[in-house]
Amino acid sequence: MARKILIIDDEAAIRSSLAGALQDESFLVTSAGSGEEALGLIANNSYDAIMLDVWMPGIDGLETLKRIKAISPDSTVIVMSGHGNIETAVKATKLGAYDFIEKPLSLDKILVMLRNAIQFSELHQQNKILRSEYVKEPQMIGTSKKMLELKEVISRVAPLQSWVLITGENGTGKELVARAIHAGSRNKDASFIAVNCAAIPEELIESELFGHEKGAFTGAIQMKRGKFDQAHGGTLFLDEIADMSLKTQAKVLRILQEKKFERVGGSQTIEVDVRVVAATNKNLVEAIKNNQFREDLYYRLNVVPLVVPPLRDRLDDLPALLKHYLAVFAREQGREPKNISEEAMRILRQYPWPGNVRELRNLVERLSIMALSEEIGAEDLPAEILEGASLEPASEGVDLSAENALDAGLREAKNQFEREFILKKLKENDWNVSRTAQSLGIERAHLHRKIKAFKITVAKEG
Repeated sequence: MARKILIIDDEAAIRSSLAGALQDESFLVTSAGSGEEALGLIANNSYDAIMLDVWMPGIDGLETLKRIKAISPDSTVIVMSGHGNIETAVKATKLGAYDFIEKPLSLDKILVMLRNAIQFSELHQQNKILRSEYVKEPQMIGTSKKMLELKEVISRVAPLQSWVLITGENGTGKELVARAIHAGSRNKDASFIAVNCAAIPEELIESELFGHEKGAFTGAIQMKRGKFDQAHGGTLFLDEIADMSLKTQAKVLRILQEKKFERVGGSQTIEVDVRVVAATNKNLVEAIKNNQFREDLYYRLNVVPLVVPPLRDRLDDLPALLKHYLAVFAREQGREPKNISEEAMRILRQYPWPGNVRELRNLVERLSIMALSEEIGAEDLPAEILEGASLEPASEGVDLSAENALDAGLREAKNQFEREFILKKLKENDWNVSRTAQSLGIERAHLHRKIKAFKITVAKEG
């Protein structure tokens, strides 16, 4: 993509000769004859680099530089002067100039300085994005059959520039898969930009994706670069893409086909080279049938489909995930990691994990804080885990060894005993659920869930 340069100089001859030389080097050049004119351009446009003369009528170069930084703090400005001295160079640097060059200008020096300045600007932007998007635990934990298969597909897909559609339940780690694809790509050193389409209001989604010009709508006080623009040369991750409106889907499809777009309220065409990775927890085939998702966008995105397995289908990874998160929270809390008792581990393996890895992570954080001893036991697990585990059959995704088969038999016997015990207590209390719950020392709602789970028919009281 051609780089955009703004030249600010009150001498028309210098503007003309410098613009011509830079255009010969494939730069897109805009010129301004004063600081006031330049500030108007900068408020409504973005430039890869700005070349600014110091001595100008009206507001001089240093004052212009100060105002540029107030409008656009990340602008990369090279200051030019025919009366260069150390004091001026130091002032310009303190005000945020990238570098200082003396007149008469040497084209070779200017080209080297411009390319270095643009590279510096790109690295600065990527660094900001990486800091804001940084994930503390980016590893894909697990060596189960399903996870090894997923990692193998990622390793084959990542080096290519193919678009990828990731599907899976909430909390399975779809963004983690997207980051792994980016990390293994040829553009791994470029930006990875994540957008949660479900979290952005419909009236703002286009501005967020494509950017907007100053004055495009109420509150648009300055030009803003969109996510497609920020992800140029890298990867754009569109999470929960099924939550986009059909209108926005059409615009995204156009960008994928033409690799160019206009900002909201703008007419300038911006070209981008972006790899799109999309994700959703919804059935897009059903969404297409219900006219909630564009069929043409589905086939454009679904070049390489990836399915992230739910945690219940890869329970062999549970010990490794627990160990990982226990270590993570121990570091944050400045203490040694806690251990999980065998009984607690057995119960956790029996739980269906409807919230997947996200639910597991939240549970481990809670246990790391609330468990009193260095070993987390069954008594430390919350009621919803104990209830869910005691009534769930073993996952089909786990091969039962002889030991696991014995556990399954013990679990069945335990459930049978618990059912008969509750039934006996109900009879003793004339089928009064409230009194029975009180005698058992549990909440009435808890007992109701047990009655429903064990399919106990409660006789009329008395």
